[in-house]
Amino acid sequence: MRALVADLAAPAKLRLGEVPEPEHGQVLLDVHHISLNHGEIAFAGRLAPGTVHGYDAAGVVVRAAEGSPPVGARVIAFGAGAWAERMAVNADAVAEVPAAVDLADAAALPMAGLTALRTLRTAPILGKRVLITGASGGVGRFAVQLAAIGGAHVIAQANRQDGLAELGAHEVVSDLSAVRPVDLVLDNVGGQLLVDAWKLVKLGGSVQNIGWTSGEPAVFEPYSIFAVGPSKSLNTFGDVAVPAEDLSTLAGLLAAGRISPEIGWRGSWDRLDEAAEALLQRRVPGKAVLDVRG
Repeated sequence: MRALVADLAAPAKLRLGEVPEPEHGQVLLDVHHISLNHGEIAFAGRLAPGTVHGYDAAGVVVRAAEGSPPVGARVIAFGAGAWAERMAVNADAVAEVPAAVDLADAAALPMAGLTALRTLRTAPILGKRVLITGASGGVGRFAVQLAAIGGAHVIAQANRQDGLAELGAHEVVSDLSAVRPVDLVLDNVGGQLLVDAWKLVKLGGSVQNIGWTSGEPAVFEPYSIFAVGPSKSLNTFGDVAVPAEDLSTLAGLLAAGRISPEIGWRGSWDRLDEAAEALLQRRVPGKAVLDVRG
């Protein structure tokens, strides 16, 4: 079968190649669409050559397992080795896609949607002030929508601001100079913006560091992370275990029209290099989705 595999000599450190069909995993899918995330493209060069990359896929079940959707079901899945014509995944990492949802739209959900959903669950957000940095990216746009659904006052920081207010942001800013203190930060940028965001966090609040698209160090001045009173915290995100239930929640919200897939780039996976370049240059608002099958 064909798959996107690591290759240090390729422009995006990835190329289409031939690999054996997967032998492990409880559920087997025919993959129709995949979605790319900035971090996956940025770190593709760290993979062993020939490794099948990617985590987000949408397709049809061709081998089912106990607790999984049945053969023939349209599904989304989250797991390693997703960017291939066939993907094997455990039953607790796949969820059925409602009939009203296009599979290409569903493919945008797994990594970015899970990250946004689970980081927002780290603290009560109803009536709270939530700052999302790098809000124009895949995680950011889902986070804006989900935070608004959760009843938060949403502040979206982004250089590309088109559509963020329509997604539910109450404030859209390019920098943090005029932003009042916040209860929770979802940081996708790192660097100086992370330092500035930390200063805005109220006592008892937290920063969830999701990404580091700036590629720049974050330098905190001595004692700048200390405060008297309820503890502030800075956390990293990596909880992607047992995602089936949350994938189903996201698919349901998409079917109900409560969230948008926010696909900013779509094309055949033969155009991988174009999509990867656009992601790395931050020219894609939202997600990039590639079509594996016509």
